[in-house]
Amino acid sequence: MEANQKIIFSGAQPTGSLTIGNYIGAVKNWKALEEEYQCLYSIVDLHSLTIRHNPEEFRKTCLSFLVQYLACGLNPERNILFFQSQVPQHTELAWILNCYSYIGELNRMTQFKEKSERHKDNINTGLFTYPVLQAADILLYQTDVVPVGEDQKQHLELSRDIAIRFNNIYGETFTVPEHHIPKMGAKIMSLQEPEKKMSKSDENPYATIYLMDAEDLILTKLKKAVTDAENRVAYSDNQPGIKNLITIYATISGIEPLEIQEKYDGKGYGAFKKDLAELLIETIRPFKTRYAEYMANMDYVTQIYKSGAERATAMAEKTMKKVKENLGLINLK
Repeated sequence: MEANQKIIFSGAQPTGSLTIGNYIGAVKNWKALEEEYQCLYSIVDLHSLTIRHNPEEFRKTCLSFLVQYLACGLNPERNILFFQSQVPQHTELAWILNCYSYIGELNRMTQFKEKSERHKDNINTGLFTYPVLQAADILLYQTDVVPVGEDQKQHLELSRDIAIRFNNIYGETFTVPEHHIPKMGAKIMSLQEPEKKMSKSDENPYATIYLMDAEDLILTKLKKAVTDAENRVAYSDNQPGIKNLITIYATISGIEPLEIQEKYDGKGYGAFKKDLAELLIETIRPFKTRYAEYMANMDYVTQIYKSGAERATAMAEKTMKKVKENLGLINLK
């Protein structure tokens, strides 16, 4: 890491396969950032514990998720890739930040309200304090920039508030992070309900395209994608379904939305959906090849996450020493 190099942190829960929304809104942008920043990308497995799961299946999912990052082209030399649970400073700092977070702030978190509604049988304390652990994830590495989707801006604002509050009491301790949201493609919507974000947890099997989907399934999902009765390929807020599909096409191809609109003027939805399916299939095919290669070389994958945890731990411990010193806690020499 260069002395003046800014730091980026982002974390994602290991829940099955990455979606095309994850790829466009996050991973595709990450690759463009690795030249300029020191990037840390964590599989935030501790956040996933708010939902009950099968331990053996969860372990497989975590490893698969890391391999998917690698298959997307993230360079483990330029980027620090690691599991959150393997860096104990995350939970250590989370407890400290809990003492500088307010109940009223956490009560206002939209995602807590939404998840509590979906999991009424398991509204646990971790679900409530989830944003504080997320703040610890970010502040632990003196993060300058956090690439977030629009739905995570509220959590990042809380992280900023906690950092400013702590700094005001104890002096400059944490870098106050800024957010990075790409101008287009930051929020890919559901294929079935284009007013909702595409989600790995959507119960409708045709709402989400996964990077691990079979080629014929991708075509089927796009054919079934909700549009409207106009049968006009237009990048318009009045046509949210087709606008979402144009956004997917534009962010992957690099072609401007209005150029795509002109290209398919008078051609209708059928031709457009077929071409978009072919574009997605060709984009995803190299990912699947690399994924299979990594999964067949698990010793190498193990080396990557062990090295990532060591590098992340070294950075995290620098922050924790500063935090403890500023709080008056006794540091081990």
